[in-house]
Amino acid sequence: MKIAVLSCIHGNFEALNAVLRDLDHQGAEEIYCLGDLVGYGPHPNAVVEMIRSLDIPTCQGCWDEDIVEGLNACECSYPSLLAEARGKLAHEWTNARIHEEVRDYLAQLPLTLKRDDLCFAHGSPQNQHEYLMPEMNAFAALERVLAVDARILFCGHTHVPYVRTLEAGTMTVRLHHTPDQREQAFTTPLRRIVNVGSVGEPRHGRPNATYVIYDTDGDQITLREVEYDYEKTCAAIIDQGLPPIFAWRLAQGLEFAERADDPSHVCER
Repeated sequence: MKIAVLSCIHGNFEALNAVLRDLDHQGAEEIYCLGDLVGYGPHPNAVVEMIRSLDIPTCQGCWDEDIVEGLNACECSYPSLLAEARGKLAHEWTNARIHEEVRDYLAQLPLTLKRDDLCFAHGSPQNQHEYLMPEMNAFAALERVLAVDARILFCGHTHVPYVRTLEAGTMTVRLHHTPDQREQAFTTPLRRIVNVGSVGEPRHGRPNATYVIYDTDGDQITLREVEYDYEKTCAAIIDQGLPPIFAWRLAQGLEFAERADDPSHVCER
C-alpha cells in the first residue's frame, strides 16, 4: 500500500492541488496531513475546506493551534525579532479572515495520529513547536520515536525534507543512583524519522512543493518534489495585502528555517 504524507500547506491552494494530482498519479491509497494548514499563504479557508472534503486524517500544526489559542508569544518559535514581526502580521491577517467553522475544525485536530507502527506529528509527538532537525542528538531523536512506540515517525515543521535512520543497536545506561553503579543494557531496533518538507512554503532552496510516499509493501520512502504555478500564489499574496516578503521567499524556496537557537526546546506555555 502507498501512503502519502504531506505537511505545512500554509494557505497555498495552488500547491495543494498540484500535490493532490501528483499523489493520485503515484497511486497513493491513503493520505495523512501533518498540519499547518494556514498561515503565511493567501487561501487558508480554501485549503482547510479541501482537506475536510477529502476526509484526510490531519494533525494540528503550530499555526493551526495559534489561530485557535492566540499567537504564541514564546520566543522559541522565532529566531529573530524580524521573524517574529512577520509572524505577527501573518497571524493577524489569517485570524481576521478565517471562517468560524474552519477555526472550530482546527481546534479539534489531534496532536498525533497512529497507524500500526507509524506515527504522524507536526513538530514532534511532544509538541507542535519542536523542530526535529537532522543533526539533532541521536539519543534525543531516538527518544522521540520510542516515546510513541513507533517504527517510523513522520514530521514536518522545518519545511526541509529528510530521512534519518537511527540504526539498531544496544545502549548501555550506568545507574549511578545504585550502590554498585551497575549497568543496564537495552536493545533498540532500527527506527526512522521522516520529515516530509512543505507543500505550501518549501525552504529547501526551490519553490517546488514536497511530500512523501511511503510504500508499506517494500518499506520504501520516496521524497516527492512537485512543480506548480507558484507565481500565481505569489501574486495572490501581494493582492491580498500580505507582506511581499512572503511572496519573495516562496519564489526563492529559501533554505533557512525559522527555528529556535535550540531546536530541541519544547514550548511550555
